[in-house]
Amino acid sequence: MNKMSALALAALGTAAPLTADAQPAAPTAATDLPVKEIALFSSGVGYFQHEGPVKDNARAELQFKTAQVNDILKSLVLRDLGGGTIGAVTLPSQDPIEKTLRSFQVDITGNPPLADLLNQLRGAKVSLTALTERMVGTILGVETRELPGAGDKGGPIKAQFLNVLTGGAIRSVAINDLRGLQFDDTALQGELEKALSALSAARDKDKKTVVLQFNGKGERNVRLGYVVETPVWKTSYRLVFGTGEAKPQIQGWALVENQTENDWNDVRLSLVSGRPISFVQDLYSPQYIARQVVENETYAAVRAQRYEEGRRSAPASVAAAPAPAAAMAKRAAPGGGLAGREAARSGNFAFAADSDRGAAGGEDGLVVSAESGQVGELFQYTVGGVSLPRQRSAMIPIVNDAIQAEKVSIYNESVQQKFPLYGARLKNSVNLHLLGGPITVFDEGRYAGDARISDFPPNQTRLISYGVDLQLPVMVEERKSQQRQRVGKIVGGVLEVSQRTISSQVYVIENKSSRAKKLVIEHPNPGAGWKLVETAEPQEKTDSLYRFEVTVEPGKTQKFPVRAERVDGLRYALASQPYSTLLSLLQDGEPTPFVREAVTKAGTLQQAVAETEAQIRERDEQIRRITEEQNRLRENVKTAGDKTEYGIRLLRKLNEQETQIEKLQGEISGLQKKLETQRRELADYVKGLNLG
Repeated sequence: MNKMSALALAALGTAAPLTADAQPAAPTAATDLPVKEIALFSSGVGYFQHEGPVKDNARAELQFKTAQVNDILKSLVLRDLGGGTIGAVTLPSQDPIEKTLRSFQVDITGNPPLADLLNQLRGAKVSLTALTERMVGTILGVETRELPGAGDKGGPIKAQFLNVLTGGAIRSVAINDLRGLQFDDTALQGELEKALSALSAARDKDKKTVVLQFNGKGERNVRLGYVVETPVWKTSYRLVFGTGEAKPQIQGWALVENQTENDWNDVRLSLVSGRPISFVQDLYSPQYIARQVVENETYAAVRAQRYEEGRRSAPASVAAAPAPAAAMAKRAAPGGGLAGREAARSGNFAFAADSDRGAAGGEDGLVVSAESGQVGELFQYTVGGVSLPRQRSAMIPIVNDAIQAEKVSIYNESVQQKFPLYGARLKNSVNLHLLGGPITVFDEGRYAGDARISDFPPNQTRLISYGVDLQLPVMVEERKSQQRQRVGKIVGGVLEVSQRTISSQVYVIENKSSRAKKLVIEHPNPGAGWKLVETAEPQEKTDSLYRFEVTVEPGKTQKFPVRAERVDGLRYALASQPYSTLLSLLQDGEPTPFVREAVTKAGTLQQAVAETEAQIRERDEQIRRITEEQNRLRENVKTAGDKTEYGIRLLRKLNEQETQIEKLQGEISGLQKKLETQRRELADYVKGLNLG
């Protein structure tokens, strides 16, 4: 170690002795508050409760990841159960370390050399030891001098000297000759130690220590709780089909992970299926507001002002009365009434639920120690005595019971066109809320496949599928869709028509196995307005599917038709419908004689209107073609001249065309009058037309 480094360490580590009067109070020893209760939510947050005894004034320290601090600041709940008071909660600043270091009297930002550090301490009283002497004085500063000697090229060398005022005289000591330096100013020594502590704490940027202070007298218990982000707890199941009359069994496991900074030792763990709303807000990062820089009044000049338009504020609301402490604790805990409820122990934040299930075990030796309960809209499993070191995962048994299950095959053309899937219809008869997750199926001791299931409340049924049933091929045939229209009545000149759409298809099922099979056919539900006709009602319906059940005997082929229809009401205004449309309705719609007669007459009037409109369009087209020809003739007259024989002939032709245009325009005028009469006649006819 060189002299400069040794001196720096000595300067930072040596303090002047304190008198008895100036001796500070001994720091309070940190009290260990272990985790006692944990509630993990399926929404990705967890509630953690620590509890333990303290004596007199005590403090506790908890370590968190930096990313968790905002959750701590938002949700931390503290209680002193022995009549004490809660002190301030302190934690390291989130300011950049450079900003923090510059806030101390001694700025050690950028690892300054000893000479720069001593130069910052001008005016500080120190005791120092050089090579052959000791002295006490006040630092004046550091200067650099050139001394004769052998430099790089034989020139002078530069050396740094510390100037100290001692006994009315200024003494200079070469910094290289210093062997020790002690601050006589304890406040300055404390500032330097604080700066070093901040520097040390900044090394581990991902860990923050939160210090909790409890003030009181005597021994008592304290409790604290908070919500932080946690991995989502997951579930997985095993469905076991036995042989003969053995009831199917379901075995469920919860997968949890301890990603916290604390080991879990003999904790009470609750696994909650609810999803309380949770968010992250940045409460940890310091926020600064830019402020106006104001010059001293002596020198300030009057500046032009700019005022934005103001908005009137609403009257201030009356502050609400503070809530009782118990109610505040209840609201502060996750999930509202869950963690906040007072349990059997006084002041407990713990998740409390009436247990409806104790330890269960079967012949397989698996003992389930999880209790289950319904709390409000949420469901939870609670397991006592859980121990799990940090950064470890665990599987915890939560279900081991018989379940109602029936083997079926499930056919959905959009999933597998030719073959159905092996599956089962489950009814939740275990009186537990089963969260969604994967299911591994075993059949007569062999692995049969994997399935997935959604959240499964008690007494509800679910289908699962776990393999392809190659012994029960299905073919879809006779897929048809047709429409039929039936003419109804006329109301106010509007013809009402009912349109019937029929959709049908036939499933052909062949059972190649040696036993009867039950097939669940998932057929698309066409939606609102459709109804099944000449088809058995489905066993189940969803928004998008019908589920039909068909039992097919071994070695047999069976057809299952599905037929649905929809009737839509259509309306045709007789005054505006093309004659061809009305004619089609008369041919296919089976109208009554009176309706047929009325529609025929309306169609005849409509056709007459259409013919007159066509005649007007034809004459308009003739005028357009003649006008284009006239434009060509006029250009030729300009080129040939109107005095030449060719020009005179062109002018004569133009005159004839003008006569023709005038004739066509006269015909159009007459046709338009005729059209108006025809339209009026049609409108008058259909206006009051009402026929059944």
